[in-house]
Amino acid sequence: MKKSLCLCGFLSFLFFLFFFFPLADLLKLVGVLLTSLAGWYSGYFLCAFVSKTTITASIANLQDIGKKPVLRAPVPKRQKCDHWSPCSPGDYAYRILSGGGKGKLAKICFDDELLISKEKGNVGRGINIAIVDYKTGKVTSAEFFDMWEGDHSGEMMTFIKNAPEGSLLLMVTHDDGSTRLKNDAKKLVEELGSKEIWNMKFRSSWAFIAAKGFKLPDNIQKEKVSFILLSLYSCLYIRCNLQVQILCVSCNNCSLFSKP
Repeated sequence: MKKSLCLCGFLSFLFFLFFFFPLADLLKLVGVLLTSLAGWYSGYFLCAFVSKTTITASIANLQDIGKKPVLRAPVPKRQKCDHWSPCSPGDYAYRILSGGGKGKLAKICFDDELLISKEKGNVGRGINIAIVDYKTGKVTSAEFFDMWEGDHSGEMMTFIKNAPEGSLLLMVTHDDGSTRLKNDAKKLVEELGSKEIWNMKFRSSWAFIAAKGFKLPDNIQKEKVSFILLSLYSCLYIRCNLQVQILCVSCNNCSLFSKP
């Protein structure tokens, strides 16, 4: 009796499906039902033939995956003068960075020692110059010369001329380095090897490295300059200097030179 009732119910269900559903939808529904039935049967089979201990251990292993520490690449070790990669042994590392507005002061670093910087308290408007003994790599003197207010062009010439033979001269601008820079001072810097000193304009950013009494290698960057492209009116208010820098970048693209 129960079997007859089940069969009648099943036939009624099939009649309902064929009568109210299009053939395409009916096939989709049959597919879903068969898939669900197969999934239920597979789960039943798994529970019947796989031990509870094995299932519990597998779940525990999956949970432990999220607890394992994630391996991360080590933080790059800081190199001299904040470079990303080290210079070759026996080479000086340096960075000459111009000022870039009111809050970005010029900086000169040589062999991991700050020669001119905000931290040292010896950076100023105009042209900043550090003199380094080439043999020892140690700074002998550092000064800045204001080229916007006052007449300091002659003082800068005296400072450069007093640099001893065998010296490196590292020069960089902050704010304006050209307004009161006189032609005789430009000629002196040109004699040190500068090609851009005559092209400097109001608030140009300029960095330069020179040698006195010896010749620097030809394959290093010795000078870099950028010019203000905006109007003078805008520059006066937003202090729009663009920073430039000369630096040792790597031994594949060297801006460095060997110690004597």
